[in-house]
Amino acid sequence: MKKIILLMLTALLIQAEVFPQEALFRAQNIISPEVHEDNSVTFRVFAPNAKEVQVTGDFLPTVKVDSPMGQIDGPGKAALTKDENGVWSMKTAPIGPELYNYSFIVDGFTTTDPNNPFLIRDVASAFNIFIVGGGHAELFKVNDIPHGSVTRRWYDSPGLGMDRRITIYTPPGYEKSTETYPVLYLLHGAGGDEEAWINLGRTAQILDNLIAEGKAKPMIVVMPNGNVIQDGAPGEGSRNMYKPQFMIPKTMDGTYEGAFEDIIKFVESNYRVKADKANRAIAGLSMGGYHTLHISRYYPNTFDYMGLFSAAIMPREDATGKVYSNFDETLKAQMDNGYKLYWIAIGKTDFLYDANQQYIAKLDSMKMPYEYVESEGGHIWRNWRVYLSQFAPRLFQ
Repeated sequence: MKKIILLMLTALLIQAEVFPQEALFRAQNIISPEVHEDNSVTFRVFAPNAKEVQVTGDFLPTVKVDSPMGQIDGPGKAALTKDENGVWSMKTAPIGPELYNYSFIVDGFTTTDPNNPFLIRDVASAFNIFIVGGGHAELFKVNDIPHGSVTRRWYDSPGLGMDRRITIYTPPGYEKSTETYPVLYLLHGAGGDEEAWINLGRTAQILDNLIAEGKAKPMIVVMPNGNVIQDGAPGEGSRNMYKPQFMIPKTMDGTYEGAFEDIIKFVESNYRVKADKANRAIAGLSMGGYHTLHISRYYPNTFDYMGLFSAAIMPREDATGKVYSNFDETLKAQMDNGYKLYWIAIGKTDFLYDANQQYIAKLDSMKMPYEYVESEGGHIWRNWRVYLSQFAPRLFQ
């Protein structure tokens, strides 16, 4: 009897050891991507039955691709070669410091790297990521410094008739401090949501590092959802899990801008902030740049700092609401009220480049002060992360 009990206990112990390790047996002993000392990178994937494997990502030279916005810069492709064990690989030349994204294309099917667990979602697409360190890419890393906190809160929006989800970064030491802080409202682009800036934009890492280096003032960063028919990001709101879309109804018809005071009131009622114009900033990328332009003009004595990152400055058929009326008069009122910084940045090959030049010409004709930054590249997160790292140190000085 004792022998039977001992055998049963042994069997149970073996099961306890084996089944939690199931994921290990499924794993491949492959390192991909492997960043070498000279900043070259090797990609590997086990696909013994594949006939062709390619890698595509923003570490490769850009090509023109079709998109809902017309032709834009997109990532190129590079071929991998197969060894006798069925492992495909490709080693790049040394590449510059940056946070990069990539995917594999196996016999025409685009897929993520099974050996890299680090992924991000951009609209409805998932990509693997890796960082080549040095230079400005050090701002994108989690370094051994004091860290802020990131919370997802729900706020009441009477203007939109619903509770809505919002992402808020508070600087290191906020919880134990009695200080009050300035606020940056940071807005996403079309297809994004309240997850975009914190995940794709590396907002927490950038702010943590800039604050630790003494290059930026400790600040609260508020990242709302600009899609007014959503209460939260796909998978995070009351509609639960559904496929995200690039353009959602009512995102650029004035509804969001008209209800933006709900967000400001929530923040200033629930956080220790300096609730005046000198301590409020607003910035956004693409559609968020469009929202920034109109929110700061519609509430012309509310923000001292504005940042337009690759702003979607273009005529729209649905831009007929009250927010868009009296454009010239309200823009002049914003100028006459005074502000500290009106900052415009765009890439030389951005499909919105010409529209931004036309807007700059308008500001020039009005003698409205602004600062202009022109970078390489197009309508890409690589630019927007850099723009945030350049804009944040200019705030609240």
